[in-house]
Amino acid sequence: MFELMLCSIFTILPDYLVRRYAQGKRIGKEITLFSVWYELRYGIVGCAILTISLITLIFYYHPSSQNVASFYRTLTILPEKNGRVVEIYVDNDDRVKSGEPLFRLDDRTETEAVEIAQQQVQEIRAQMAVTQADLAVANGNLEEAQGAYEQVREELAVKSDLLSRGTNAVSRREVERLEVALTTRQGAVNAAKANVNAVETKMETLLPAQLASAEASLRSAEVALGKTVVRAGVDGEIQQFALQIGDVVNPLLRPAGILIPAEPEEVVFQAGFQQVSAQVVKAGILAEMSCASLPFEVIPMLVTSVQPVIAAGQFRPTDRLLDISERAVPGTFLAKMIPLYPEQIKDVPRGSQCVANAYTNTHAQLENPEIGTGEWLFLHMVQTVGIVHALLLRIQALLWPVQTLVLSAH
Repeated sequence: MFELMLCSIFTILPDYLVRRYAQGKRIGKEITLFSVWYELRYGIVGCAILTISLITLIFYYHPSSQNVASFYRTLTILPEKNGRVVEIYVDNDDRVKSGEPLFRLDDRTETEAVEIAQQQVQEIRAQMAVTQADLAVANGNLEEAQGAYEQVREELAVKSDLLSRGTNAVSRREVERLEVALTTRQGAVNAAKANVNAVETKMETLLPAQLASAEASLRSAEVALGKTVVRAGVDGEIQQFALQIGDVVNPLLRPAGILIPAEPEEVVFQAGFQQVSAQVVKAGILAEMSCASLPFEVIPMLVTSVQPVIAAGQFRPTDRLLDISERAVPGTFLAKMIPLYPEQIKDVPRGSQCVANAYTNTHAQLENPEIGTGEWLFLHMVQTVGIVHALLLRIQALLWPVQTLVLSAH
């Protein structure tokens, strides 16, 4: 309607002035309800053509979107295991910090597993202490066996020397007996060395491996015990938290509530524009936005990026061939916007319904010294008609509360 009124000033009004003052035709006389089309046909046709052209120009170079929102994620409060709630640390609507405990499950089984693992660790450490004493005993036995071996070896050497000189003080039988005794003592020394090696291997290899395994079991038990306390993963606010002591929670079927993460430092709004405007909406252009949760306000925005794909074109492989006619409904392409002045959106709740206008900027093209006259006029016209769309957005912002509270069906 606004475009029609604007275009009629340059088409129907001049045609009427010519009829009235140049041809002397008057409303109610020569120009009646039945003859208005014939008398003002040039102005009416020109007005229709100009209006359609103006509307097309405005909505192509300054596109609008009725689907604008700042999406946010929510985190479901779930334990990592089934269990019965025995203690609750927070209430609904509480603000929590990352790592802050929310509630605790029954942990008697996990506590017992930790105690058993701790006892196993202490038992192996005690065995290591005992093995130190066993090593001392084994070293003593080795020294004793070596001493006995040296004693027999020296005695055998003396008597063998006497026997070789032909003396009757030593018999061959006695020398042979000492040789057998020396072999026996050598076996005792070897056995004592083997015992020392076995004790050292046990102390340096077996027991450390058993201790590492027991400590790993202890850590695993402590992790399982820690899972009985459900903590906040991020900073945020607790919602729909109706948990009571004695409730059984399940990670698949029975969540405890929802955690809404704290507002990020930079709030990004996402707008879906029609595909016909894909060559116009680019990163870096300016936009304006108005939200239902903040009426009478128009917020300046900046388009930061445009999604390179259109969601309506995605598909997943299935056991059925895709019929392209089922995807005939065109989708929108996604543009991300941030406010030029972040303080203006502090009162806009995340997820609010908003509308936005994007404005084509032709300043860089107009500064080109090689631009032609016709192109210069066209680019100036494109830049100027953006005022019309900006005015329409402000009218919509003013009428939004009236349409919502008075004219809409309740």
